[in-house]
Amino acid sequence: MEKEIGYMTSLIGDPVRTTILWTLLDGRAYTATELAICADTSPQNISMHLNKLVQADLLTVASQGRHKYYRFSREEVAYAIEAIGNLIPGEKHKKIINNKDNSAIKYCRTCYDHLAGKVGVLITEGLVKQKILERTDSDYLLTKRGDIFFGELKIDTYKLKMHRRAFAKPCLDWSERKHHLAGSLGAAFLDTMLSLDWLRRAKQSRVVIVTSKGQQQLYDRLRVTV
Repeated sequence: MEKEIGYMTSLIGDPVRTTILWTLLDGRAYTATELAICADTSPQNISMHLNKLVQADLLTVASQGRHKYYRFSREEVAYAIEAIGNLIPGEKHKKIINNKDNSAIKYCRTCYDHLAGKVGVLITEGLVKQKILERTDSDYLLTKRGDIFFGELKIDTYKLKMHRRAFAKPCLDWSERKHHLAGSLGAAFLDTMLSLDWLRRAKQSRVVIVTSKGQQQLYDRLRVTV
C-alpha cells in the first residue's frame, strides 16, 4: 500500500501534472494543446505527462474528430485534488486567501461539477439550516422537505439516487475550509442554477458569477445572502 501511495503522490506532485489536474477542476474537457498552454510547456512534454495520468487512471481521454479531450476519470480524483489544497499550512493559506487576485475564485467557483467557494459553502449551510438536507458523519441525507424543495426545481432526486456515484456528500473546500455539497445532487443543483440564470460561468475560468436573480432566489428559498 505504501508503494502505491508513493507512486500516486509522485504523479500528482510533478509541477506540470499538478497544473493539469488543477486546470481540469473546472469540470471541462481539454485538448493536449490547451493543457500545454496552461502548463506553459511543449506539446511533446504535455503528451508524456498526460499519458502517465491516463495510465494511472486519473484521467480519461476521448476522441472527437481530429482532437483528443482529457478529463478526470472519476469524481474521486477531483475531490482528492481539492482536498490537497486543505493541506497548505496556515500562514501560506492565509497569503493565498488574502491575495486580491484570488478574490473571485475563492468567492464562487466550480469544483469539478459542483459549486464551491464561499457561495457554495453558504448554500450548503442554508440547505442544512432549512432542513432540506441533514448532515451525517459521512454524507448528507435528503429530508421530505428536501424532496419538495428539489422537486420544485425539477430535480429528480429519485433518479439521482439510482446513479452509481455518491448522491450527496460533503467536499472540503480548500479556500473556506468548510464543506460544500458534492455528489450527483450537488452537480444537478449547479446545472439547475446555471440553467435558471441564478449563476453564470465566467469565460476561461472556474469563477462563477451570482446574478441578481440568483441573489433573490437564494435568499427567498434558503435565506442565504450572497
